[in-house]
Amino acid sequence: MISYTEAGSHYDHLEQMSLHELLVNINREDQTVPLAVAKVIPQIEALVAQMVPRMKAGGRLFYIGAGTSGRLGIVDASECPPTYGVEHGLVVGLIAGGDTAIRKAVEFAEDDPEQAWRDLEEYLVGPNDTLVGIAASGRTPYVIGGVQTARRHGLLTGCVTCNPGSPLAAAVEYPIEAVTGPEFVTGSTRMKAGTAQKLVLNMITTSVMIQLGRVRGNRMVDMQLTNHKLVDRGTRMVMDLLKVDRETANQLLLTHGSVRKAVESYSQGITG
Repeated sequence: MISYTEAGSHYDHLEQMSLHELLVNINREDQTVPLAVAKVIPQIEALVAQMVPRMKAGGRLFYIGAGTSGRLGIVDASECPPTYGVEHGLVVGLIAGGDTAIRKAVEFAEDDPEQAWRDLEEYLVGPNDTLVGIAASGRTPYVIGGVQTARRHGLLTGCVTCNPGSPLAAAVEYPIEAVTGPEFVTGSTRMKAGTAQKLVLNMITTSVMIQLGRVRGNRMVDMQLTNHKLVDRGTRMVMDLLKVDRETANQLLLTHGSVRKAVESYSQGITG
């Protein structure tokens, strides 16, 4: 297996660079990431195409990862309910070492190949569920063990990794291998690899939620109204969709609790 994520940086003597040189060179490397992600769009499409019918049938999406990869999965999962109004638990992120590891590294947690399945069993996972393993290196035991066992139990399995030909990719049905190359700081996969993983996860859940009908036009019509900014955004959506004044839009939104329900209720009233 070729480990590009551990290869030596294209840059050396970083401590001798000026601040400007550091920032320019980091940015130069970052610009290669979207190009790497673009190459794996067919892989992303193949996975999402299998996920959507399962989720329409009641299935869920689970992410597992360690360190930065695990945290990225948790971030992506946690943003789905407020953004799309789906229930908590439709998308779930699990990290090696448990919730403690979100803020502080838990030593050797990622080295247990059995723990991920034990973590997943608490959710009573089944054949309609999807498990996506996230590991920049593609060789994290927690993640590989999790997807291997999940696949044996009939779950749909995919992965997001940044090395080609990894054990993780070989263990799943739908691998996504966004090869980002050596990091600016050798081995610091929270940089380019982490950025690529974040982009891919955004693409997975955004496309899934659109396919599940959680977007109307280009608007998050089911978003949760959890602060004044979002209430204002929702009010403007209702104004635009119904061509009503701000006061009417705001009242409809607060009465019905979401842009979708406000629009549907008003439309039914007009047609009825």
